[in-house]
Amino acid sequence: MFLTSTYSAVYLEGDPWRIVPTVRAEELLYGRGCQQMGMRRLKTNAGQRRHRASGFSLLEMMTVVAIILVMASVTFLSMIPLLKQQRVTNAYNTTMSAMRLARDNAVSQRTSYSVTFAKTATSGTVTVAPTLSTGFQGQGTTTVYKLPTDVSFDAESQLSSVSPPDGYGSGVTAIDFGYTASGTGSGGATVFYFCPDGTAQDGTNGAGNCTGNFSGGVVYIARPGELMSSRALTLWGGTGRIRGWRLYNNGGGYQWLRQ
Repeated sequence: MFLTSTYSAVYLEGDPWRIVPTVRAEELLYGRGCQQMGMRRLKTNAGQRRHRASGFSLLEMMTVVAIILVMASVTFLSMIPLLKQQRVTNAYNTTMSAMRLARDNAVSQRTSYSVTFAKTATSGTVTVAPTLSTGFQGQGTTTVYKLPTDVSFDAESQLSSVSPPDGYGSGVTAIDFGYTASGTGSGGATVFYFCPDGTAQDGTNGAGNCTGNFSGGVVYIARPGELMSSRALTLWGGTGRIRGWRLYNNGGGYQWLRQ
């Protein structure tokens, strides 16, 4: 006898011909499907829990932010001296560029250009302008160069005991031109004139006429109150040569060294 029912069967012990229907095959398949879906849901939920557990807590985030802020503050504080020194360097470069531009214009255009230094309480300016009011006046226009804020033409009091660069003056006057030669002349001038031959002269016999005396000298640049920020520029009137200097501590005092 063949069984065509969809029921599964269990043979009772002692009676092989007595068959007791148990569970349908469809129900077995449905049960297995539900079990597999449940296992998948458990795995999905476990993965989501692991994903949520892999994030950062608020305390961890606040700790990282605090560390970043502390490191940024330390970095900024360590850069302040460098930023201050860079402003002095910018003032030095601006002044040297203005003087060289005036000389180059005077030589190339065969006329005279004036260079005028002015000192304010917190800064300073350099004015370069064509000089002659008749004849060829030069192609350039009046240009004013301003030093960075908190940097000025400044000669610190300690410089009076230091040998001045190129021997000009005594280190007590911030803008000190008007020397006919190294150590010769009264100094203290704030204006000089570059001539077509490249020399620098004073205004004797007429401003910019280039028939006066050679005018050399020195100008000091620093942050007021900070001796070691001091820089200097010297000018040889007879040649128009411009040289840069920086103050150094030699262990037993201070000295000016060429840049």
